[in-house]
Amino acid sequence: MRLLLVEDDKEISAMLEGYLTAENFVITPAYDGLEALQKFQEESFDLVLLDLMIPKLSGMEVMGKIREKSTVPILIVSAKDSDSDKSLGLGLGADDYITKPFSVTELSARIKANIRRSTLYAAREEDKGKGTVTIGELTLNLDDYSVCRDGINLELTAKEFEILKLLAQNPKKVYTKEQIYANVWQDAYCGDENAVNVHISRLRNKIEDNPRSPRYVVTVWGIGYKLGEII
Repeated sequence: MRLLLVEDDKEISAMLEGYLTAENFVITPAYDGLEALQKFQEESFDLVLLDLMIPKLSGMEVMGKIREKSTVPILIVSAKDSDSDKSLGLGLGADDYITKPFSVTELSARIKANIRRSTLYAAREEDKGKGTVTIGELTLNLDDYSVCRDGINLELTAKEFEILKLLAQNPKKVYTKEQIYANVWQDAYCGDENAVNVHISRLRNKIEDNPRSPRYVVTVWGIGYKLGEII
């Protein structure tokens, strides 16, 4: 598995490269934002490990450029540990966020989990014959993972689509955040609500007439979320 490691501290970069190489990853290091984008264009990667505080282009800018062209998993590695920083990173397209200092064992486990989820999603995209699901004005195409509203295609990310599909295929069920995380991320819930909250918010902004008064993804206070009773 090939990883792009974007870290301007060369000692940290060398330490991570040594550990992850021993874990059978192939590491390509980059020490600033411009070098990261150049190497991303030149090579193919299974995951990007991205520090936020890097020179020339910030980590957020690098992530934005990557997301214009690719859905490769991005794992932010940063000393910024506030909820707002995590929410911003996840909201702009990161798949995961780990704060410094961290355990290299946990980092390796998170890398493998994100690559595994990405691989499973790619395999699902190749499966055909699943048909469509219609809820209100929305049509979910389970063959190509697209969503249309009144014939207009909506640009949903993989996880946004999975959340909507989960609720649409189980219209009477209320899902807790833990259950949504387990079903969509295919991983154990660690108590961090940011990932689910951010993706629900972004999904609502894309599919609802009024995200503050949603019809499709409805909050069941004290429990979680369910599909609204669409008329």
